[in-house]
Amino acid sequence: MSTNEQETRLQRDALRRAGVRQVFAEKTSSVGARPELQRALASMKRGDVLVVWKMDRLARSLKDLLSLLERLEGMGCSFRSLTEPVDTSSAIGELVLQILGSVAQFERRLIRERAIAGQVAAYQRGVRWGGQPRVLSDEDAEELVRCKRSGYFSNEQLSEMFGCSISTVYRTWWLAENPSAAKLRTRGLPVLGAYMSPIK
Repeated sequence: MSTNEQETRLQRDALRRAGVRQVFAEKTSSVGARPELQRALASMKRGDVLVVWKMDRLARSLKDLLSLLERLEGMGCSFRSLTEPVDTSSAIGELVLQILGSVAQFERRLIRERAIAGQVAAYQRGVRWGGQPRVLSDEDAEELVRCKRSGYFSNEQLSEMFGCSISTVYRTWWLAENPSAAKLRTRGLPVLGAYMSPIK
């Protein structure tokens, strides 16, 4: 329930009309400890229904809401919101709950894909996590290979042009000539490796 006095009275009246016998009013925000919520859950018995004015009075995120609803289900209890079409004691309420779960799963996948896309972009810019940093970016490596294939530059000249060691020149050339070995570049990256393009 809200801590605003006028809004609290409105909510209490609505809860009373809905047949709620015991009311718990949280005095703090739903971020952090929720002593009244824990008291309410502890007082519930199988077959009871947890009724709230709004779902945001129960949880601040979809993840938290689904976790609490799963806990209620495990207790043999139901959940009902007075201002939203969620009543897990009914078939429609169960459907809404399943939709919410699907939305949460979709949201998690989007977050994961965005995170992986950012990591791949950083990797391709030369950012590394642990180990030795790459001397050449993908663009520089491709340019070095083009110069090498032209036949106009020696390994020493390429080393000087790109500010790298001769061994880096040899390795970059070898990877370009052995495409099947490109997977070595993503060794140790079991997740990102599947998203990386092979060396050209």
